[in-house]
Parts: sequence; structure tokens; C-alpha cells
Amino acid sequence: MQVDLNMLTVLDALLEEGSVMGAAERLHLSSPAVSRTLGRLRKVTGDDILVRAGHAMVPTPYATAIREDVHGLVRMAHEVLLPARKPNLATLERTFTIQCHDTLAALLVPALVGRVQRQAPGVQLRVLAENSADTDDLRQGRVDMELGGGRPESPEIESAALGHDPLVVAMRPGHPCADGLDFRAYAEQPHVLVSRRGRLRAPIDDLLAAEGLDRRVVAAVATLAVALQIASSSDVLVTSTAILSRPLVEAFGLITRPLPVESEPAAIICNWHQRYSSDPAHSWLRDQVRAAIEEAIEEAVAA
Repeated sequence: MQVDLNMLTVLDALLEEGSVMGAAERLHLSSPAVSRTLGRLRKVTGDDILVRAGHAMVPTPYATAIREDVHGLVRMAHEVLLPARKPNLATLERTFTIQCHDTLAALLVPALVGRVQRQAPGVQLRVLAENSADTDDLRQGRVDMELGGGRPESPEIESAALGHDPLVVAMRPGHPCADGLDFRAYAEQPHVLVSRRGRLRAPIDDLLAAEGLDRRVVAAVATLAVALQIASSSDVLVTSTAILSRPLVEAFGLITRPLPVESEPAAIICNWHQRYSSDPAHSWLRDQVRAAIEEAIEEAVAA
């Protein structure tokens, strides 16, 4: 049996108002339209719903019995169709999975955990390392948010730039180039690249090639921490971001020098599946991620 659920709204009004005219005024419908719906309700339920008693109409025992259930169903339907509202952070219980590289995690996650716990103590964060290859984790819902430097190719994935970070060159304090680093000296030194896919070239190599230079890449590693560890005990150079890399650079006792060539700063990109674009809780988390990154960048610039 196919039932027009709009009849529930009319039934609720009839039971609340106790008359066809009252229900019609409440729903901004004509009395004949409500009368026709009452006729359909009687046919579907096999009950009269409302019957004449003198100059008024009274509900049948069946109508009285279902009155609260009908009202609850109509109220629930209205709540389901209301526009998305702000989440109740005090009672929100949810686990968010974020995927990002170690550099970003070292700077962002401590501040993000603090912000989340102060506002929504029932929220848990699961922070995963980057995969060595592209996956469909966002589409399948295994990951709620990816943070990194790349924008998605799939139209299903939304993205937003959260900030930009200039590039610098990290080295040990006693490095031969510690007192000065020009483009040629940069090219002549050994380098370690950070690449989750193990690539031995980066966009800066195109800039070097345009000047007839070619640098010597001795290794490609998956994380910045490993690259900086190598730099701490050798003369290799590591090209990294100035702000995001600072905690790890300082932890390894390294120094940084400006990149000796003009280059676009690295973008910090947040990617998520479009299913979460209008989700209030996910939107709140995106705001917290953005705020944590902006605070970290402001503090680094001020320092």
C-alpha cells in the first residue's frame, strides 16, 4: 500500500484542532482540501477519525490512541528536513580520521588536539601517515580529511587552501654552506629528497636545469624526520618548508638558510569528500584545522 505521507500532517492538524476548518486554517489550506484528505484517511485506516457530536467533532478511540504517535512522527519529519545546524559540541561523540605527512602532523596535531578537547571532549582524532600511493580512502569514508600539498583530481573531492609556507634549505650547523648559499653552491651539494613515492626529482630541479645546473640527489625518503636525521650527521641538504618544518629542524639541531632561487611557497591543502561538505561536525573540524594552522603560521612569523 502506497501512503501519501502528507496525510500525516493533515491528520496531526485534525487531531490537534478537532475540526476540518481549524486544521485548514492551521495548514493554510482550503476546507474542501482538508475534507478530501480526511476522507482518504478514513479509507486508509478504516476508522472515522473525527465524528460529529452536536455542534462539534470529537475523535474516535482509535484517533485518540494514535494522536501522540502521529504528532511525534510529524515533529521528527520536520526535524529531519530542517537545514543543518551547529553541532552540540558538549555532547558530540565522534571519531575523525585525518591523514597527513609527518611535518604537518608535528606542527598541527598538538594544537589541534588541544582545541578539540577544550570544545568537544567527546571527539577522538585518529591521525594517520600518508600512503605511498594514491588511494580512494576519502571516497570510501575510511579517511575524513587529507592534509598536504596536493589538490584532488576527482570532482567528488572538495578542497581548500589553509595557508602557504615558503621553502628553505636545512643543514647541520657546521655545513660548508652555513655562511652562505648561492644557486651554484646549492646545486653542487648532495641532497636528500622527501617523497612518499620515492621520486628522485622535484620541481626545483626544473629551475636548476633552466640555468644549466643539475644537483646530486643521494637519497629519497618517505618522511622529513628521516631526511633531517641524515642531514644532522652529514653534509646533505634538505629542502623543506620554513614554518611546518621548524619543530623537526630544531629537534635535530639543524639550521636553515633561504632557498637561493625564487620559488612558489608550498600550499597547505585540506581535502575531503563532498558527502561531508554540509556536515556541521565536519565543518567545525575543518574550522579547527584552519585555525590551528593559522595560529602556528602567525607564531612562527612573529618569532
